[in-house]
Amino acid sequence: MSAATMTDLAMPLHALRLLAWEFPGLPAMGVQMSTITPNELELASHGDFGAFEMWREALGILPESVTYWEQASGRTRVLLATVDFDGVRVRLIGFSAIPEQCGEVAS
Repeated sequence: MSAATMTDLAMPLHALRLLAWEFPGLPAMGVQMSTITPNELELASHGDFGAFEMWREALGILPESVTYWEQASGRTRVLLATVDFDGVRVRLIGFSAIPEQCGEVAS
């Protein structure tokens, strides 16, 4: 088995370049790609879902296509959606803290 090269990441790198070119005014996202899944690009936002929603709309992802779950013992909300963009699977993911409930005291 030969070692992976940057050529293996050419497709997601090209997609990232196109996204930056087509949507220069959208919020910057965390970017991840891997030689393990070379045809995939992950865009992640942390904090609130505002950036996630802006990217979801720009990429034409329908709201009903978004998956929601909670993690970290119910302290973090997560949104996930995928779309094909220029032949690359783009995973759009957003993380947001769940506000403490009124009247509850954090331990």
